[in-house]
Amino acid sequence: MKKYYITTPIYYPSGNWHIGHCYTTVICDALARFHRMRGEEVFFLTGTDEHGQKVEKKAKDAGITPPEFIDPLVAELKDVWRLLDISYNRFIRTTDSDHVAAVQKIYQKLYESGDIYKAEYSGMYCAPCESFWTEGQLKDGKCPDCGREVTVQKEESYFFRLSKYAPKILKLYEDNPEFLQPKSRVNEMVNNFLKAGLQDLCVSRTTVKWGVPLPFDEKHYAYVWIDALSNYITALGYGSEDDSLYQKFWPAELHMVGKEIVRFHAIIWPAILMALGEPVPKQVYGHGWLLIGGDKLSKSKLDAVKAELTDPYELVKRYGADAVRYFLLREIPFGSDGVYTNESLLNRINADLANDLGNLVSRTQAMINQYFGGILPARGKSEGTDGELIALAEGLFAKVEGAMNRLNAPEALAEIFTLVSRANKYIDETTPWLLAKDEAKRERLGAVLYNLAEVVRICAVMLKPFLTKAPALILKSFSCDENAGFDTVSFGGLQAGARVEKIPPVFPRIDIKKELAEVERLVAAHGKEAANKEKANASEEDAPLPQISIDDFAKVELKVGEVVACERVKKSEKLLHETVKVGEEIRSVVSGIAKYYTPEEMVGKKVVLVTNLKPVKLCGVLSEGMILCAEDKEGNLSLVSPEKPLESGCKIR
Repeated sequence: MKKYYITTPIYYPSGNWHIGHCYTTVICDALARFHRMRGEEVFFLTGTDEHGQKVEKKAKDAGITPPEFIDPLVAELKDVWRLLDISYNRFIRTTDSDHVAAVQKIYQKLYESGDIYKAEYSGMYCAPCESFWTEGQLKDGKCPDCGREVTVQKEESYFFRLSKYAPKILKLYEDNPEFLQPKSRVNEMVNNFLKAGLQDLCVSRTTVKWGVPLPFDEKHYAYVWIDALSNYITALGYGSEDDSLYQKFWPAELHMVGKEIVRFHAIIWPAILMALGEPVPKQVYGHGWLLIGGDKLSKSKLDAVKAELTDPYELVKRYGADAVRYFLLREIPFGSDGVYTNESLLNRINADLANDLGNLVSRTQAMINQYFGGILPARGKSEGTDGELIALAEGLFAKVEGAMNRLNAPEALAEIFTLVSRANKYIDETTPWLLAKDEAKRERLGAVLYNLAEVVRICAVMLKPFLTKAPALILKSFSCDENAGFDTVSFGGLQAGARVEKIPPVFPRIDIKKELAEVERLVAAHGKEAANKEKANASEEDAPLPQISIDDFAKVELKVGEVVACERVKKSEKLLHETVKVGEEIRSVVSGIAKYYTPEEMVGKKVVLVTNLKPVKLCGVLSEGMILCAEDKEGNLSLVSPEKPLESGCKIR
């Protein structure tokens, strides 16, 4: 029996799940279901990435342990997958004991082979992405992946010799043209990373304790990528006493990922596997993003977009899992970015599911019930356009299979709905309602309705990988096996005399104008609720902080400074670079106040400066202190200055 191993990337359990989170997993689920129906043994993996600084900090801020913070979010994600009928074989968590044990063995093996070594790291760190960057990799002084601010961090770390594997990665691309798809991703990896030369990868932290402890150094904890990426093999039992699943399913047929993490899967992951002496996956596919309002649908963008309904719970509740799955699989050009709007979802539901598929099912069932008492007539002989319809139905599986072999679910669905549309046209061509008026044409009427019923049955079977509820309902209503596989899609499988039950519309038509108005109301109500919550949170932020002792306050050194020069930071719209005189000392200070003060306004001002902060670089500019500002309820800033003229360097007590 053939085998098929497919994976999604593991998700950081952030909560507030939206339709954009569902895209990769729904694609993978359709592929997994398709290969199962083709008779292959499938292992479909998804899960969560739960270690690292973000979780540790958020748990600490909430006054709870990391597991207490993470567990409800993981449960929430599993609920989303249940709503969408995701048929994974394993949901791995990087906190699972078998994963932790295997990751430690992987680190030990890499350390013993010399592919991991200790050194001191200093670089620009993005906490949300948990990624280190060189200054040259930053975009406008910010993280090139998420666009957020980065900070300079320096600590002792272990490094993976990623640079050693650059030639092997290039050769992998050359020898295996299908390894990384679509082709545009290869150009990105080669031109943006491999040609520029790979830098060794920081793979441990001492300042973050929420992670896998390294077996050879108790001060260090695994840092993100070896821990996270290794899930693809640890889930199969790699490094355990029972690695039978690993022996059966590895290498994976497909890692499906978003284009923003192709670098990790197409460069770092193959290098780790090469260092371990293990085979690389057969293919990595970096699909596009689901866009809304012209930008990536992310949690931060979601807060700014008030027009679209993106909550998977609400979408499934209103339209059903099949409709949401269908939109994601059909609407978005595979490999490219796609756009989500309320209107595009409703139009797709009406046009394809209600008007085409739903209409074909309803008309066919209604006519069989009206003209033959709900009993399927005999096939009869073919004439007229019958041959064209039957040929299209007979050739459907090959076309869908070809599209799915290319991972192109939109094309596969387009082929199915080409047959659906042709069948609706066939009704208009054969005019069963006219045939029913002539008793001499009853045999012809029976043949027409049999052909329609067969097309409905074949389409229902072919839709099973994509839609999880409607196909079974349709098959059952035609007295067919709900578990029918691809071996049943030859034309003529229906038996005359079978009972055909008329069922309610599988996809009721939606009044789009009315529904958009209701969605607008829902989104507005959600926005109001979010605003109230934000207001409540702001009130909490305004609450008094815990009391501190005079000794705590004495640790902060405040002095009067005079701004003697100021300019904008070239790589940022928010930052000003001030030269501040503090007594006899001159300091370089970077402040996020460009929205409120021009460089010309700043020169000559007396400011209050925190002078004993650890120096950092912001957008490549050294900052040796912090200028204090007050903030009003609208978020406007105002410099804190001495009431009376004081010389620079005066201490503030």
